[in-house]
Amino acid sequence: MKRNSDALKLRTKTFALRVLNLYRSLPRTQEARILGTQLLRSSTSIGANYRAACRGRSRADFVAKLGIVLEEAAETVFWLELFQEGKIFPPEKLRDLVHEANELVAIFVSSVRTAKEPLQSDL
Repeated sequence: MKRNSDALKLRTKTFALRVLNLYRSLPRTQEARILGTQLLRSSTSIGANYRAACRGRSRADFVAKLGIVLEEAAETVFWLELFQEGKIFPPEKLRDLVHEANELVAIFVSSVRTAKEPLQSDL
């Protein structure tokens, strides 16, 4: 389990750094900067909140914090979609980031479900 959490910590950090690089290369328009700031906040929150979840004091605390991670990952997908559909940044340059963001959402959906199972059996 520790190995998986360490790998996911690294993956979410790498993702945040990739978004940071994207942010630095955004056009110097007001709309790009506003949306870019939102994207930067949500994408960096994925890794930060995942680390907080790993330090949860109980399974319920872990599940709650993991839910926040999932929300941030889904929000990140939304901002990336706006960049694509709003033609703010070339879609082909966003393709890998969008793919990774969607994979992170899928991972955290599965993680939340798995983490909730023992809690539901306690009811």
